[in-house]
Amino acid sequence: MPPKTQIDTFGAVSLIGLALLLAFNQVVIKVTNDAFQPVFFAGVRSAGAVVCILFWMKWRGLKLALPRAVVPSALLIGVVFSIEFLMLFTALDLTTVSRASVIFYSMPLWMALAAHFFIPGDRLTPRKSLGLVVAFAGVAWAILDRSDGGEASLAGDLYALGAAIGWAATGLLVKATALKTVQPETQLFYQVAISAVVLLAVAPLFGPLIRDPQPIHYAAVLFQIVVVVTFGFIFWLWLMSVYPASGVASFSFLSPVLSVLMGWLLLGEQVGTSILGALALVAVGIVLINRAPKAQVPQNV
Repeated sequence: MPPKTQIDTFGAVSLIGLALLLAFNQVVIKVTNDAFQPVFFAGVRSAGAVVCILFWMKWRGLKLALPRAVVPSALLIGVVFSIEFLMLFTALDLTTVSRASVIFYSMPLWMALAAHFFIPGDRLTPRKSLGLVVAFAGVAWAILDRSDGGEASLAGDLYALGAAIGWAATGLLVKATALKTVQPETQLFYQVAISAVVLLAVAPLFGPLIRDPQPIHYAAVLFQIVVVVTFGFIFWLWLMSVYPASGVASFSFLSPVLSVLMGWLLLGEQVGTSILGALALVAVGIVLINRAPKAQVPQNV
């Protein structure tokens, strides 16, 4: 499919479905952390995804080899990917799905800010700047207001913030480096391959690797490997390669909304005023950041 200048119907439906998958994914990670140490779990997921993606690429006849000019960017994005998921999985071990999701899905805020400096033609406008301020206020509210109690922790919230910045950096590397010349499957293969090595190597530093696994937890790991990483992430990278980065990012505001709902519905998490208020500010800010400018009507002179 050739690159598009705006989100069409297929893109919108795809992004809504992906937002639903990613929201449910937060609950899956939270539950599976009861069985496996989070960093070890993230490493196992990446290692399993290497095998699945390799089979997928062989089946489709895709090449693994990278042009020499792309190798530095591939190594860098692999390290950033590792840091992102070390932080996200740890965040979901320390804080609630609701809080982690509101903060993690502030990613478009950080991506818009970085794109202003690194992606030609993606500059901040007054409207985008207002959106940044509003979204940042929402993130700050979520982190600083501790009144919701429950399983929330400041450390967990800060890990979620680091994961959001890591996700934005990953998207930026895809759009602004030689990686944009590489197919999505190849990009993802090197991300998960490098992260598998990094995460499994550092996992022992974060405590015992095994907690209390049950059959449902092994099924959750398989779901993560096959559905979320192998197909979900490939699909996201493909969407990034076809549609404008800001357009893809704009749909991410659905994921925290759905994540808060699922955290409340499936895990019984407390959803108080601070979370709802922070969620509203982040969502409004993201809409402002990514709202397409009005078309200018030519004036007859």
